[in-house]
Amino acid sequence: MTADAAVRADARQTGVRVEEVLDRLAATGDREVCAAAEELVRVLMDFYGAGLARIVAGLGEAPLTRLLDDELVASLLALHDLHPEDVDARIARALASVREPVELLGFDEATGTLRLRPAPAGGCGCGSSAAEADAGPSQAVEDALACFAPEVIAVEMAPAEAPAPALLQIGTRPQNPARAL
Repeated sequence: MTADAAVRADARQTGVRVEEVLDRLAATGDREVCAAAEELVRVLMDFYGAGLARIVAGLGEAPLTRLLDDELVASLLALHDLHPEDVDARIARALASVREPVELLGFDEATGTLRLRPAPAGGCGCGSSAAEADAGPSQAVEDALACFAPEVIAVEMAPAEAPAPALLQIGTRPQNPARAL
C-alpha cells in the first residue's frame, strides 16, 4: 500500500470508526451516554477546527496552496469549511488525482450527487461498455472524492457516450478510357 493509499484509507476508516462507536453507544439504549458521546465529538471537532483555522490564517496563501494536493490536509480543510477552493475545483482535483478517465457531467449541490461517465477512449473509437458504467465509480474515485470533496454523497455513472460512426467514403471509380468503348 502506498503512503497516499494509507492516508486515504486512514481518513475514511477514521470516519467509519467514529460512526461505529457512536452506533454502539446508541445501541445500548442509554440516551444520556449517546448524547454525551455526540457532544464530545462536536466539541472536539470545534476545538480542532478552530486550531486548524488559526494555522490556515497564519500560513498565508502560497504555503497553503502547496498543501492542497495532500489528501489528508484537503479533507481536514473541507471538513472544517476552510478549504480555499470551491467544490467544483475540489471535485476536479479529486478526479485528476486518480487519473481515471472519467468525464464530469455535473454536480447537484442540493442532493450531493455527482454525475460522471467514462471518458471516450482516444483514437480507436472504442469507449467503455455499458457494463463498466453500471459497475459504478472505482474505489479510487470514491476515496479521492471523500478526501477532497466530502460534499459529494453519491456518484452516478452514466453510460459511455457512443462513438461517432466512422465515415465511409464512397466515390465513383475513375473510368478507364479503353473500357469506355
